[in-house]
Amino acid sequence: MQYRALGGSGIEASVVGMGTWVTGGGSVWGQEPDDSESIRTIHAALDAGVNLIDTAPLYGFGRSEEVVGKALKGRRDEIVLATKCGLLWDDTRGSFFTEYDGETVYRSLRPDTIAIEIERSLERLGTDRIDLYQTHWPAIEPDKTPIADTMACLMKLKEQGKIRAIGVSNVSLDELEENVAHGEVASDQFRYSMLLAGAENDILPYCREHNIATLTYMSLEQGLLTGKVGMDRTFGEDEWRSNADWNPWFKLENRRRILDLLDGWSDLTGKYNCSLAQLVIAWTAAQPGVTHVLCGARRVEQMEQNAAAADLAIEPGDLARIRRDVEALGQPN
Repeated sequence: MQYRALGGSGIEASVVGMGTWVTGGGSVWGQEPDDSESIRTIHAALDAGVNLIDTAPLYGFGRSEEVVGKALKGRRDEIVLATKCGLLWDDTRGSFFTEYDGETVYRSLRPDTIAIEIERSLERLGTDRIDLYQTHWPAIEPDKTPIADTMACLMKLKEQGKIRAIGVSNVSLDELEENVAHGEVASDQFRYSMLLAGAENDILPYCREHNIATLTYMSLEQGLLTGKVGMDRTFGEDEWRSNADWNPWFKLENRRRILDLLDGWSDLTGKYNCSLAQLVIAWTAAQPGVTHVLCGARRVEQMEQNAAAADLAIEPGDLARIRRDVEALGQPN
């Protein structure tokens, strides 16, 4: 396993991290996870050298944090524990965000709601500190807390020892710059994959220049880039993968194009003795500015395979070929 710095925090985290959105379950994921298997999967990640475990209160409305907390017992010091704040489903303070799995969710980065959230997360996780505490989404009108106020609150939590480092998620470049101006930002988490590479135009260069770690999520596009989502695969109406706005590449006419693309890399998987998922993870981790790649997993074998991708070094010529192939796809229909 390779490890890279979380910005200037002094924390070293594995290049491949484990994301636990799926661990929280819910209708958006289809089949419900098994909590016991989720704990075994987290332990398998640690055994494979993965020390970055990322969760959030919203994942399963506390369930993901609780499962991660159970997995932490006896192994807390092995983990760089990352969670988030800013999305509320049992408090109407803040601004309306979305209807999610039967709950109404609000965005709030007010100091008073963050003070409540941090204590709840510490309790669910069964720990006295969070290594990386991230704002899940930026605040919006009509209850848009000034970034300076949010960062002052987070810096105070750091001074108190409740968190070790501060991160942001899903921010624009302007929002990232403003956060940096008002506090110590160690990391930025955002959606990035070879199919959705807009961050290469702004966020990734900025983070690289300013020593900010980057945690990419959905880099396997919820399994689409593993080659295991065939043409006969169907998804429930509430699942993210049935939402063409979220990922139009899952539409059948586009899915065929992705499968053909992946089939064309059979010589590369043979050359590197790896799976398609490992090839994609390694390619992602090799892109300029990318420091950490978060991968979800339901089962032990999935996490073990994901972790092994951190040690896969793809030759520059092959990295360039993969990019050319993806760019030749054009846009989804």
